[in-house]
Amino acid sequence: MWKVLLLAALATALWSGEASAHARLLKAAPRVGAAVPSPSELRLWFSETVDLTHSNIAVSGPGGARIAVGPLHLDGADQRVVIAPVTGRLAPGRYRVEWNVTSTDTHHTDGDFTFTVKP
Repeated sequence: MWKVLLLAALATALWSGEASAHARLLKAAPRVGAAVPSPSELRLWFSETVDLTHSNIAVSGPGGARIAVGPLHLDGADQRVVIAPVTGRLAPGRYRVEWNVTSTDTHHTDGDFTFTVKP
């Protein structure tokens, strides 16, 4: 029985160490896969505090055209939330958000998701 408990404790310690080692995307606004009116900003919630000097968010629209976003900034109340202002109204269609961030503990992560702007 003690071997099972020891293995469970070891597995838990290893899993929790890996989970906290990188800033994971927890949620986004617009929501991943959502159909929404043209947003004025993108908000990405991460599992750790983000260092903006080594982070980026790129948006591409229908046909792959790059969409300009304003300078990234952190939410004043939560340094794990990255905000990217959208500079202009987005046309209807599917948009892809590609992100790469560095957490304050210097670990890099990246990913992408899509959302759709409704007509």
